[in-house]
Amino acid sequence: MKLPVLLSAAFAAVALVSPLAAQAQKVLKYAHFQPATPEQPKHAAALAFKEHVEKSTNGSVRVEIYPAGQFGRDQPTMEGLKLGTLEMAVAHDGAIATVHKPIGVLGIPFLYENHEHAWRVYDSAWLKGFADDMARKTGIRMLSVADNGVRHFTNSLRPIQSPADMKGMKMRIQPSPVFKALVESLGASASAIPWAELPTALQQKVVDGQENGVTNILAASLYQHQKFATLDGHVYSIHAYMLNDRFYQGLTAAERKAVDEGVTKATAIHRKMTSDQDKNAKAILEKNGMQVYVPTAAQVAEFRRLAQPPVRQWAEAEIGKAYVDDLFKAIEATRRP
Repeated sequence: MKLPVLLSAAFAAVALVSPLAAQAQKVLKYAHFQPATPEQPKHAAALAFKEHVEKSTNGSVRVEIYPAGQFGRDQPTMEGLKLGTLEMAVAHDGAIATVHKPIGVLGIPFLYENHEHAWRVYDSAWLKGFADDMARKTGIRMLSVADNGVRHFTNSLRPIQSPADMKGMKMRIQPSPVFKALVESLGASASAIPWAELPTALQQKVVDGQENGVTNILAASLYQHQKFATLDGHVYSIHAYMLNDRFYQGLTAAERKAVDEGVTKATAIHRKMTSDQDKNAKAILEKNGMQVYVPTAAQVAEFRRLAQPPVRQWAEAEIGKAYVDDLFKAIEATRRP
């Protein structure tokens, strides 16, 4: 056979193999809502996930990160995850509630003793049961739960030292009925405003205050429009690591193992960075010009007395008593003596 013929055959073989090789690589589009800077927990965790998965799979899974809501805000992101146009997302409970209402049980206030107690719940068998139920009903697989910061109240009117100080305030909440029940149980009115619109709403006095963790207050520079913060810690807000279940089940065993390990690494980074900020909330917020009040144990107990029973009752009626009971059993089972 002549050389030109050999070369032609070789090129033809390459042309046939190349598309197959390209098809073998799986692309995992990974969305989150925080800025693409290394001091943001979600992005630092995403970078660690990408590095681990691509290295552990020898490039058979390529991770593309879409930070700062580039893939769309709450509902578009969750719908993309559900439909499979997006493979992975790290999203807060308000976003998740747009496709799976039972996540609202985690908005019941004053559930945990501290961060470590919350993590024991999220690392327990409770999460597997919840995740299996969610995957069956939505096609979205929840692999882990990290922190969105312990939520506190901020406002531009006056210090909040007791629930009575919230009477008549207009409070922004994430779009979630459970947070509406929480805020209204304390005497304020609740306005559901998407995260992206919150800074403008505060600046234009559409609402007087809001409730969020330190990480989010810093990420959106909310301290520019809020003078007072009260560290009541009413909700341990979450960010969940989720994949389209069809994509996840379509991975090879080795690829799935790499993804699972990557999520574990990312979750650990995410939790530590966020909880470090939570534990230094007073100093961080004061440094950014806010007046910070730390309620006494008795004052926190008063917030809990007013807020937890009605929100729990709402969750039992609207979400389902079984979901609430399962969570409270896990909380009691993981409580340290």
